[in-house]
Amino acid sequence: MVCSLRAQTNTLSLAEARRLALERNWDLLAARSSVDAATAQLLMAREFPNPNLSASSAKIGDRENATPAGNGVWARSYDTVFALNQLIEIGGKRRARQDAARAGVLGAKARFLDARRLLDQGVTKAYLAALLAGENARVLHESAAAMRHEQTIAETRFQAGDLAESDLKQIQVAAGQYVLQENAALAAAVPARSAVEILLGVPQPKGDWQPADLLDQIVPSGPPAPGPTNALRPDVLAARTDLRAAEAGLKLQRAERIPDPTIALQYEHNPPGGGPPLDTIGLGVSFPLPLWNQNRGAIAAAQAAVDQSRLALAKLQAQMAADQANAEAAWQEASNRLARYREEIRPRSASARDAVAFKFEKGAATLVDLLEAERTDNDVRLATAQALSDAASTAADLAAARQAITETQLSDLP
Repeated sequence: MVCSLRAQTNTLSLAEARRLALERNWDLLAARSSVDAATAQLLMAREFPNPNLSASSAKIGDRENATPAGNGVWARSYDTVFALNQLIEIGGKRRARQDAARAGVLGAKARFLDARRLLDQGVTKAYLAALLAGENARVLHESAAAMRHEQTIAETRFQAGDLAESDLKQIQVAAGQYVLQENAALAAAVPARSAVEILLGVPQPKGDWQPADLLDQIVPSGPPAPGPTNALRPDVLAARTDLRAAEAGLKLQRAERIPDPTIALQYEHNPPGGGPPLDTIGLGVSFPLPLWNQNRGAIAAAQAAVDQSRLALAKLQAQMAADQANAEAAWQEASNRLARYREEIRPRSASARDAVAFKFEKGAATLVDLLEAERTDNDVRLATAQALSDAASTAADLAAARQAITETQLSDLP
């Protein structure tokens, strides 16, 4: 549980957040219940229609309706009929209904997997946002500490008459600005952590936890591997099963034009008396005559549903291809940018900042040089943190875009 975890350690790892989200996220639980509902529909489609039992008596009178057999209800000269009627579905209606229901179960499973795919992506990106906010606060805290150190040096030089008062005040202002920016970053981290808790199903999110991971630990060394060539993304697979269900629905509506017969088995009881004491058994059949209603409207609606499902599938297939291409391009750009910051820009910025700070301490650099070097290094460190977050985020997007499953695997899911 998230609450007990926070109470004990006040930290949360990305792996733990993803696990808890799969267990407690409200949308995912709703998607799971949709699978149960679709399974129930399949059970209903497999059931046969119940027979109808009827009983009727005619020629009912008083006790004078007695016969030589007696004056009991069964012996009186009532005409009693018992009938058992059973509807028989023909024309492939039952099979079409079951095919649509089976496709509905597969579609519900695919939508559950798609909800899980998007949830995993969302939790990862929300966790990264919380990490980035905390990293920004850490960078600004270090910048503020560095400026306070320079402020101490500046005060010493000011006491020695080697620095103007205006220069000292500029350093104090710069240090104060970094502190304010740090406080703003800390405040921005709270809603970022609360967003993670919402995805984890926490009833009262407060954002009072800290990430247990670091940005460097989450960034993958390479792009996620693509899925099998015969697999599809869950949302595309769901659209394919929707098309299959719509086609089965069209077959069902076309089959509805064929009248279903109702077989009747009848038993008639005639006591001895006013006529021959004959108990008879009858067999009959009845069916509606398709004279006025030939189900044209329902067939047209089912055909429209098939056309819409086919277009939706084509659109999702194109969207899947675009998502994968866009995610691959974004990952490549983010990973290249991160590599440049790590290997070139960040080391050079730190080296330049240290060199200017040393010269300023010895009186060989101006205040403008110091403030500019500090500002540049602060911006570079923030940009490096952003590049780390972007690389991890685009990797999550690429993994979500490439996630795929075969229909056989989908069918085997419980």
